[in-house]
Amino acid sequence: MKKSLSFRLSVLLIIYTGLILLLASFTIINATHYHFQLYGNEMEQGHNKTELLNTHLEQAIIQSVGMTIGGALIVALILSIYIAKRISSPLISMKNLTLIMARGKRDVRLPLKGIPKDELGELAASINHLADQLQQQEQLRVSMTENIAHELRTPLTTLNSYLAAIQDGIWEATPERIQSSREEIHRLIHLVNDLEELQTLSSPDFDLSREEVQLVKSIDQVINFMQPSFSEKGVVLEKGIIPDITIYADEHRLIQIWTNLISNALKFTQANGKVKIYGIMKPDGIQITVEDTGIGIPDKELSNVFERFYRVDKSRNRKMGGGGLGLAITKALVERHDGQVWAESNAGTLFHVYLPLK
Repeated sequence: MKKSLSFRLSVLLIIYTGLILLLASFTIINATHYHFQLYGNEMEQGHNKTELLNTHLEQAIIQSVGMTIGGALIVALILSIYIAKRISSPLISMKNLTLIMARGKRDVRLPLKGIPKDELGELAASINHLADQLQQQEQLRVSMTENIAHELRTPLTTLNSYLAAIQDGIWEATPERIQSSREEIHRLIHLVNDLEELQTLSSPDFDLSREEVQLVKSIDQVINFMQPSFSEKGVVLEKGIIPDITIYADEHRLIQIWTNLISNALKFTQANGKVKIYGIMKPDGIQITVEDTGIGIPDKELSNVFERFYRVDKSRNRKMGGGGLGLAITKALVERHDGQVWAESNAGTLFHVYLPLK
């Protein structure tokens, strides 16, 4: 059973108070008993009764108070050292770990024994969780930097080789070669536009143009637009049951969400495969699922597929993989609608989008 730090400190204070009371009771009883024995012995020797009684009572009180104060100070010293050590030791460990993390080392962790028992244990667990997140973000940052470099390097290298060959007279500037160069330029423009859009979506000034939108109508529009691409690749695009409801959303951005998810499913589904989109009602919202029979995603990669430039298969070609920003844009748009998007792996891949009704 987990006990809070305040509870543990309260128990220690109760114990301390009880020890002081026991010590005070013991010293008062012992000192009084001792001095009354002395008083009785001295009375038998004929001393002054009143003066003798006052003297022994005074000595008994002074000794009791002195011993109680001395004992209280000793107990307080022991308890304060114990409490300070129990509290400061983990805090010092946490401080040292955060300093190490600040220097760039992300693989350090605080030792934990089982479930946290108090606030200090929970704080240590939170710091370890933060370290895990920072390490993961660092890995994603490195991966994103490498992917950005790759996305820029490939078209630039192609353009440079084309132009150099034409300049040196090795190639003739035919319309086909000029078109190939333009395609590489369009890839760069598309990449830059996606990066700008992600930056816009991340801005606190970005706002959606919300209105009442018929959900089925927005999905039908995307299905009709993308049907030729599916037919060309030999993949079936199936529309399942979708509740006929109206939601409060930005219709343009909603269509962009469905387009990104369906085109992503098409990209990784082989010929004779199938992509299906359907929806179910949820409490206070609607869940739309895009399911494909494609290559699937390993379970350990599912939480990363919405990161910028993240790729499950690092070796896949750019024509198949795209720029790696479509799902990141989708996630940003869904969250701007106060919704959630997540991936699930089965025979293929399922992308779920939950949107609130209002």
